[in-house]
Amino acid sequence: MEDSNRRRRASRHTVTIQDIADRAGVSTATVSRTLANPEFVSVKSRVRVLRAVTETGYTPNVAARNLRARRSMKILVVVPNLANPFFAEVLRGIDDELAGAGYDMIIGNLDNLAEREARYVKLAMSGQVDGVLNLTGRVPKGDGRSMAELGLPMAGICAIVPGQNSPHVVVNDRAVSVSVAEHLLGLGHRRFGYISGPAGNINEIERHAGFLDGLRAAGIDGKAVVRWPGAFNLGSGIAAARDFLRRGDRPTAVYAASDEMAIAFMKTLLTAGLEVPGDVSIVGFDGIEFAELVEPTLTTVRQPRHNLGRMGARALLDEIAGTGSGARIIEMPATLIVGDSTAPPRAERPSRAPAKTAVPSEATGGEKRR
Repeated sequence: MEDSNRRRRASRHTVTIQDIADRAGVSTATVSRTLANPEFVSVKSRVRVLRAVTETGYTPNVAARNLRARRSMKILVVVPNLANPFFAEVLRGIDDELAGAGYDMIIGNLDNLAEREARYVKLAMSGQVDGVLNLTGRVPKGDGRSMAELGLPMAGICAIVPGQNSPHVVVNDRAVSVSVAEHLLGLGHRRFGYISGPAGNINEIERHAGFLDGLRAAGIDGKAVVRWPGAFNLGSGIAAARDFLRRGDRPTAVYAASDEMAIAFMKTLLTAGLEVPGDVSIVGFDGIEFAELVEPTLTTVRQPRHNLGRMGARALLDEIAGTGSGARIIEMPATLIVGDSTAPPRAERPSRAPAKTAVPSEATGGEKRR
């Protein structure tokens, strides 16, 4: 009877922390500590507080608690180029993890523009975000300040960022690129090409180094590999394909540092009348959805994009809460998925004369994404 009377009285007004403290016979500080950090409260007090919370139907005022903690409940996610389909699933993983913790994300798309970089550094300095997830592979800078100097919790995803002392969630680009070389060597290829990512990009550096490691282990000099410049976009693949078509002594296997470049390279060759993998085998990197939709299906390195996003977000949330382990590398597995774009090379034969192959004109080029 007494208990029901208490519930009726509680229902007539908004239940406060003081009400919980009175009911549990503890201080308001103990109630607050139980709700925020229960591991620091004795089992006896914790049980009494939680029982009082259940009996009164108390709902913590999350907004007020965040205000007292000076938290915005927003995370800045810095992306190099949203036009790249690779990032869609990574962002979904980030959002899933942040939403579960009550956070929203603000997407900062650099799009290779210096003024945007400065804008997001200023945003990070403003106190409007609680932390930064950096997917760019480098530390954003602006107005003479580096984002890594602001003292804001940070985490890197997809690439280890030099100068950013924080957790990083990545795949081992170098090791899996050795596997790409071994796959192509195992098929019998001995003439190779490589389509690069942006100069200085850490993922590009590691993928290229791993590919050459694998080739050198088989006695193939890395200097003999035809290397085309690139930027992880469709235009780079098209440009590499046009040069390929003009060559007399063509590689029989090409490794592209991104799926976008690999798909554009392959499409351009098919349009020119070549066969894939008959005339050339092609391997990409990322494992985007389009790799399975093209014909032939693309052999590619599949990254666990959703899990990269989730794990990166979780690492950042731990840093914000003060429970993280600081700078460390969390390595996720990447898998070589063998599609129909790789096969043994045809028997050696005289090289085709470049003039006999139609080279697509600039007018037929695909969309260039910056």
